[in-house]
Amino acid sequence: MRQYAYLKESPEGNGGGSIAKIMLCQTGEGFYLFCYHSPDAVCCDSDLLYDSLEDLYEDWNDRIDGRGWIPLEDPLPDCQQDAFIPLRVKGRDTGKPEWGQFETLRDGEWVPYQPE
Repeated sequence: MRQYAYLKESPEGNGGGSIAKIMLCQTGEGFYLFCYHSPDAVCCDSDLLYDSLEDLYEDWNDRIDGRGWIPLEDPLPDCQQDAFIPLRVKGRDTGKPEWGQFETLRDGEWVPYQPE
């Protein structure tokens, strides 16, 4: 399960800078809250881990704007959980990840990711 929301105000994140939007993602470890410094950011700048969805909602529900939580499809296999587009580490699908090198899906093909 993934959902994202825009914040009414931009509090400072744990990595410095303000937070414009957030995404929650359920994993086997718990519930991640990914924080984004820009409303149009593709990848997160920092994250927090919660043991329960209730605790996450308690900390953040009052901060999100009137659009509320917006459902988001789960990422494709081997893709980054925090990315709003299909984005994976190059070679992750073959078991030979090239850390720091990313690729994205365009027109059905994986191509090098060029951030804008």
